[in-house]
Amino acid sequence: MAIRDNETTVAAYYTVNDLGTRILSALQASGINLDTLSPVDLAPVDEFHMGGRAATQHVIGLMHLPHGARVLDVGSGLGGVARYLAAECGCRVTGIDLTAEYVAVGKMLTERTGLTDKVDLHIGSALDLPWPEATFDAAVTFHVAMNIADRPRLYAEVARVIRPGGMFAIYDVMKGPKDGMLFPVPWAETPGTSFLVTPDEMRKLLDQAGFEIVHEEDRREVALRHHRDRLAQLSAADGPPPIGLHLLQGQTASLKSRNMVNMLDANQITLGAIVALRRA
Repeated sequence: MAIRDNETTVAAYYTVNDLGTRILSALQASGINLDTLSPVDLAPVDEFHMGGRAATQHVIGLMHLPHGARVLDVGSGLGGVARYLAAECGCRVTGIDLTAEYVAVGKMLTERTGLTDKVDLHIGSALDLPWPEATFDAAVTFHVAMNIADRPRLYAEVARVIRPGGMFAIYDVMKGPKDGMLFPVPWAETPGTSFLVTPDEMRKLLDQAGFEIVHEEDRREVALRHHRDRLAQLSAADGPPPIGLHLLQGQTASLKSRNMVNMLDANQITLGAIVALRRA
C-alpha cells in the first residue's frame, strides 16, 4: 500500500463523527463543569494509550525535560500528551496528527483548558514534518508507529527536527517473541495498516536514525492491566462510565481489548517504552 493511501486509510479508521460534541456531553454526564475544564478531566478519553495518564507521567518523567522546552508530539491525537507536557512540565508543545477530526477536537479541548499559548496542534504526516532542522528540544510519540510501515523515514524525520542532544521518547506496541496477530486491535481493523516491529528491530532503527538509547522498559504488565480493566468496565452490568476510550473505539471496543489480552498473554505482542538521545 502506498504511503498516501495508507495514511488516508489510517485517518479514516480513527475518525469518529461529531466526536467533540460526544466528548463534551460525556463530560457533562460525568458531572464535570465545562467552564472549568482541566487536562486531568480529559485524561480518560484524550490519553489514547495503554496505562493512560499514569503511563504519560511515567514515560515523560524519564525524559527530565526542562521548563520551557520545545517539544514535538508526533501523532498527537486529541492532544492529551501535549496538554500534559504543557500543564505539568511547562513545555511549549507542537503536535502533528493525520486525523483532521482529532486535531479539530484537540484544538477545542486545548482552548477550553486554557492552554492555547503553550499547545499548537497541526494536521500532517509524521513522514514529512513541516519544520526546519533542529526546531525542537525533544520529541515524543505515543502509540503511533504501529500504523507506519516506513519506520526508517519516521525516525529520520524526528531526528532531523530535534537538536543534537535532544531526547526522544517512544511508547509503542511491539511484536513479541511468538508469531500471530488477532484483529481488530485498537490501532487497526485489519493487518493492512498494522506494522509492528520487535524490540531488537527498534534498537537498530533508532541507531540508524542517529539515536542512542539511554533507557528501555518492557511494559507488558501495564498493557495487560490496562486491557483487563477496560474489559471489566465494558462488561459491567451498568455499562462503561460516560467518558472513556470507548468513545473513540466504537462497537468493537471490547473485542479489541479481548484480542489485546489474548496476544499479550501469548507473548505475541508487548509494550515498550524507550528514551533515546539524538547524537550530534
